[in-house]
Amino acid sequence: MQGIVYLVGAGPGDPGLITVKGKACIEQAEVVIYDYLASTHLLKHASPEAELIYVGKKGGDHTLSQEGINALIVAKASEGKVVARLKGGDPYIFGRGGEEAQALIDADLPFEVVPGVTSAIAAPAYAGIPLTHRQYTSTVAFVTGHEDPNKAESSINWRALAQGIGTLVFFMGVKNLPRIVDQLTKHGMPPDKPVALVRWGTTPRQTTVAGTLADIVDRVKKVGLKPPALIIVGDVVGLRAQMQWFEKRPLMGKRIVVTRAREQASDLVARLAALGADCLEFPTIKVAPPDDWSPLDRALDDLAKYDWLIFTSVNGVEFFFQRLFALDRDVRALGHLRTGAIGPATAAHLAAFGLKSDILPDNYRAEGVVAAFQKETLTGRRVLLPRAREARSVLPVELTRMGAQVDEITVYHTLPVSENSDQLLELLQNGQVDLITFTSSSTVKNFHALLPEDNRQALLQDVTLASIGPITSDTAAKLGFNVDLTAEIYTIPGLCQEILKYYQTDTTT
Repeated sequence: MQGIVYLVGAGPGDPGLITVKGKACIEQAEVVIYDYLASTHLLKHASPEAELIYVGKKGGDHTLSQEGINALIVAKASEGKVVARLKGGDPYIFGRGGEEAQALIDADLPFEVVPGVTSAIAAPAYAGIPLTHRQYTSTVAFVTGHEDPNKAESSINWRALAQGIGTLVFFMGVKNLPRIVDQLTKHGMPPDKPVALVRWGTTPRQTTVAGTLADIVDRVKKVGLKPPALIIVGDVVGLRAQMQWFEKRPLMGKRIVVTRAREQASDLVARLAALGADCLEFPTIKVAPPDDWSPLDRALDDLAKYDWLIFTSVNGVEFFFQRLFALDRDVRALGHLRTGAIGPATAAHLAAFGLKSDILPDNYRAEGVVAAFQKETLTGRRVLLPRAREARSVLPVELTRMGAQVDEITVYHTLPVSENSDQLLELLQNGQVDLITFTSSSTVKNFHALLPEDNRQALLQDVTLASIGPITSDTAAKLGFNVDLTAEIYTIPGLCQEILKYYQTDTTT
């Protein structure tokens, strides 16, 4: 079979700006070849069986030369593979995608180009700078700030840029900023022309430095701004003072570690990212099915004898129904049961399977379920309680005291994960983490185990620790951690709200 190559524009950095077609190409690829500027979050869309190859392309530090990348793409496609060549921004806007396409043409290999959102448009927009505006300019030009060093002379018409274009956007020009400023002013652009540099545009690391041609070099030098950054020159830069929005988000630039199991982290990550946080996923646990399904199978065979079915977590609901369906049954088998759920997320997941919770306690802990059952008659009632192997004993003990016969059955358990722990330790060592979230006692225990015993306190000295509830906070305290904030509502939205309140209070004091 003949392979095919998709030259995919990965967008400017925000993974949400990938196109629908670009995402589809990543999902079906057998090989993904990606750049330094392509968000690694996009690799989550790749198949687990896909080969992922990093080829660098960082300024001055290329893992492979362009010729080497061309040869790699051709080689993989020649093997009959579907290849997604993931390039930052747009493949054909200073992305050397044209050279890669030519290599594929020379090798007689099929390819498609999937345009991406170029940083030239996205980074200024995220910085509050419209490239065109009826009251300011109707012309815009994209210019490389770093031409091919092998060219005999510059092909840039500086006079035309300085006098004939309203807005200029320079790629890869930070190192050449003094020369760019010099050429523009020498060819007639006034020294008071507004200028802005946007580094890491559209990402939580975005930084913008604004000034004029007269002072921008000194301003950039003062803050030590480094590549990658875009340079925007034009009167529209002055609109940034009114229009900036992205950098105003309350958690902008805060680097937050999420220790939740990877399969469940998306909601927390999405909520924190929407507030501006730079979320790093370092799961300390993963959720696994029980070693033996037979206790649950026996309970499912005897469903008629139960009066209540109580769930204490989303995972409990998920694994219970997975097994129910695996045994060729459906929700009709549960029609006679009354149900209870701890927390709105658990109740919502139960509802997704067609069952409404009869009891939803105000307090999202086992104690809350016990209180909610005070109005119910439990004497002689049979309760099926599918939950985690590591779950607390409060609920079955108290329900038993109220007269119920409780069958507590393990439907999942948590396992420790140490994936990328070296990277996490390096970030902590370098003071590059602002806050760590804990969403269960298991995440706390396994995070604790990852830290070197003789260096735990030092690594967390300037790090804020956030917990989803008092049970998790108590576990952390027993392990010697100082939890800075505990959610008042024991849910993911409640945790995010507490983090937001913590940083807003911090900035006003």
